[in-house]
Amino acid sequence: MKRVVVAGELNVDLIFSGKHAEPRAGTEIRADDFLMTLGSASAICASGLARLGTPVAFVGRAGRDVWGEHCIAALLSAGIDVTHVKRDAAIQTGITVAITSSRDRAMVTFTGTSQVAPEDLDDRAIDGADHVHVSSFFLQPALRGTCAELFARATRRGCTTSLDPGFDPAERWDSLRQVLERVDLFFPNEIELAGIAGHADHEVALRALDNGRTRTVAKLGRGGCLTLVDGEVLRMAAFAVEAVDTTGAGDSFNAGYLHAFLRGLSPRACLRYGTACGALSTRGLGGTTAQPTLDEVEQFLAEMPL
Repeated sequence: MKRVVVAGELNVDLIFSGKHAEPRAGTEIRADDFLMTLGSASAICASGLARLGTPVAFVGRAGRDVWGEHCIAALLSAGIDVTHVKRDAAIQTGITVAITSSRDRAMVTFTGTSQVAPEDLDDRAIDGADHVHVSSFFLQPALRGTCAELFARATRRGCTTSLDPGFDPAERWDSLRQVLERVDLFFPNEIELAGIAGHADHEVALRALDNGRTRTVAKLGRGGCLTLVDGEVLRMAAFAVEAVDTTGAGDSFNAGYLHAFLRGLSPRACLRYGTACGALSTRGLGGTTAQPTLDEVEQFLAEMPL
């Protein structure tokens, strides 16, 4: 079984669901349910891979606070190797507070300082890896400048690589082109694809990012996903499920796609695995609580038309 190293940020998600009114200054509202769970795009992807049976190691940092303890415990519970997660009392672990309903979601995030640093990603951290994945490119300023070098080093060591950019809070969408030249798989969502490529049309954007190496897989939510295979567009419709919470669905998609990719499956099969994992992950609150096992994914896909 091929081993994945995921490098990225760690944070806790505090999720309130079933709100009875909209929160307003000077008032207090009630929620029907609450969950504290592992957050961050990087950790949710790592958790999804582990749930599918892929060996995973996480590289990052966590504070010596209650939130950092929760993140480490959650990673260990998922069977993820935390040898290269550094603990530091000077670091504050990030927190996201999400207030959700069946129709929408409002979030407040403290990004914290628990972000992976370039010195954390030495050769020892990726030793024995078959694949290196990075999420939240735009939210990790310390890593952005060295990401291309990391991927180049991973490639020289025989690893495949992947990148999920995440949203750019500055909406400049720059500094990615050089990195993409070193990446095998690129996982933007619809907004990120348009911002980075400079085109709202999905197919035009995919072709604009085509550099002869990187396979861009665009995640379109209810619109499914698409990619280019030998210059032709390959589309996959979304699977219908009764969604409770869409937090981290794109990161669970990444996990499903990567699991299939590392098994040598076809591009179409990779899209199906990714789409299934993204859909099934929405059955519960938070990004990790409903992530499927491999048996659940394969049973689900067996019931879906090809």
